Amino acid sequence: MTATTSTTPAVPARATAPATGRLLLAGALAGPLFFASAVTQMLTREGFDITRHPISQLSTGDLGWIQILTFVLAGLGSLALALGTRRTITEGVGRRALPALVGVFGAGLVAAGIFTMDAEYGFPVGTPEGPVAQMSWHSVAHSASAAVAFTALAVAAVVMTVRCARRRAVLPAVLSAVTALVLLVPMSSEYMSIQIAVNGVVAFTWTTALAVSLRRAG
Repeated sequence: MTATTSTTPAVPARATAPATGRLLLAGALAGPLFFASAVTQMLTREGFDITRHPISQLSTGDLGWIQILTFVLAGLGSLALALGTRRTITEGVGRRALPALVGVFGAGLVAAGIFTMDAEYGFPVGTPEGPVAQMSWHSVAHSASAAVAFTALAVAAVVMTVRCARRRAVLPAVLSAVTALVLLVPMSSEYMSIQIAVNGVVAFTWTTALAVSLRRAG
């Protein structure tokens, strides 16, 4: 997705300021940070099974604070990306929508960290097997926050698709369209945890590519 570099407009002087570069760098690092933390936890936390437990369930238990912090930091990095995007993309399709949508994604990640999901399906170790009888309010808030975040990013990818298509940047348009399609596929109850992980990889790959391309253009 780094080909999106060719779709960025001429960058005004204010967008080349060191502050803007730092914002975009924070946005570029959000995804790698999230998955470095998540994968490390998957491999080291007893009882976690990605085929049964969504990444968000790492926020439960005694070590849940690690994933909570991971969500919040990734969200703040995405908010930084939104500000960097606003400073950098100042004309053309999406100049207002893209920063706003990326900002919603970032805010949703922060909220998903603050509001944790319920422990269930045997994780953390000692938790009864099977789903909880009734979702807690914070688990409902977590699910809603995540849904809003990823839907907003899917719409941002649609906007970028249109932007790239109008500039006849075929590869970036196709890659952004694929990103949007993946994020908008309805959740499967049978493979939900795997699908959530795939969506996370796709979403953060897209935001990282956007941040890198804008930073290079600047």
